[in-house]
Amino acid sequence: MAAIVALPLLWAIWRADPLRAGRRLVLAILAATTVSISAMSVAVPERPWEPFQGVNHISGLARSGVVAVSQLASTGWIEADPPASGLLPLAPGAYATDQPARPLDEECDTAAKLPHIILLLDESSFDISAVPGVKVPPGYSDYFKSLDGTQRTMMAEPTGGPTWYTEFNVLSGLSARSFGDLKFYVTRIAAGHVTRGLPRSLQRCGYNTFSLYPSYGDFLSARSFQKGVGVGQFIDMAAMGVHQDMQPDKFYFDQALKVLADQQLSQSPIFMFVYLTANHFPWWNVYRPDLTPDWAPLGNAAETDEYVRRQTVTAKEYRDFTARLADDYPDQSFLILRFGDHQPAISQQLLEPGIDRKLLAQRMMTRDPRYFSTYYALDGINFRPADLSSALETLDAAYIPIVIQDAAGVPLDPSFKEQKKIMLRCKGIFYDCKDGTEARRFNRLMINAGMIRGL
Repeated sequence: MAAIVALPLLWAIWRADPLRAGRRLVLAILAATTVSISAMSVAVPERPWEPFQGVNHISGLARSGVVAVSQLASTGWIEADPPASGLLPLAPGAYATDQPARPLDEECDTAAKLPHIILLLDESSFDISAVPGVKVPPGYSDYFKSLDGTQRTMMAEPTGGPTWYTEFNVLSGLSARSFGDLKFYVTRIAAGHVTRGLPRSLQRCGYNTFSLYPSYGDFLSARSFQKGVGVGQFIDMAAMGVHQDMQPDKFYFDQALKVLADQQLSQSPIFMFVYLTANHFPWWNVYRPDLTPDWAPLGNAAETDEYVRRQTVTAKEYRDFTARLADDYPDQSFLILRFGDHQPAISQQLLEPGIDRKLLAQRMMTRDPRYFSTYYALDGINFRPADLSSALETLDAAYIPIVIQDAAGVPLDPSFKEQKKIMLRCKGIFYDCKDGTEARRFNRLMINAGMIRGL
């Protein structure tokens, strides 16, 4: 319909336009404006948080184009060490890039009974009691503790916005920051090109792998990316029968229970990646007040009170979910790892009230840990983690797959064994360890092993 209307209209405008310019003049103006916008883009580069502010759309489009061309010309799609004269050995079982992608050959002791694994993305969640003066309900911080009573910190790569950075971290075990200024498009770039991931590693041990995705599967190529790293069944918003991603936490917990009920749990273990969305921005509106009929304001600013209120709903509905698992499957074991994908945008106003915007921007660019710290916690249902030695008190998000596999008793494949060595010698830091040296070396190993292809 748009084409039927627009094409004749454009033709009429073109024929009726009295203003004409020669092609040479037009090309000269085009060249001059391209050089001008490129120079301005270099002088005032696009900042990582700008796409989420809803401003500067035209200059943002131009500047992101300059950034992308510069990135591709200098480092390519992904930062990696240059190819060596021979193949860099990953570990026994690694294979060359000309072979089809598949899980690395490594025996998996399937004779041992492995737990079902649920990886739970807790939208925009962190322990806000870290903010001076914020009032929280009694026992609020208990939710962020693991079954061993330890409260652990996960260092996220985004803050205040792009959940898909952390999605990429915890599924692939790689850093979105390795894509430099192109990291905003990381799942689109990785789709079909990155095949190494937690779900694929678990498939070696007989796991059936699922993802309950709260948006449409085409969003940022999520379906293609997740299937590439080993998600066998991708269930998006449409398949769940809803048309809005903002659903109460109970909705997604019920969807997880539905998947479990449809499976023969005694035959194959299940891995499931579950998203929660009720704590998503914005917090100036009261979302589903019927979920907390007895709620009384705590005395914080309205947005902060709403944020904490939604977190209390998550904590309650999570307890109900784990109780259902224990009641419905008394003969099955479950390992749950939940984590905050990034801090909420309001934390930037709360952690340092009244901070100058330029100083705040500097904090963001230098990755001040106050703004990138969330949490991760492990729980077991009829299960005690086999090994918590990888569950360091502070850990970069890219190491979450190692924590899960060690806790579940799943033997690591050669790629995760190599990455665990980095984790231990870098004390839980990945991309920033040795100014990126470790991440670039590891990316080259992944390329040589055929688990990153065509980048």
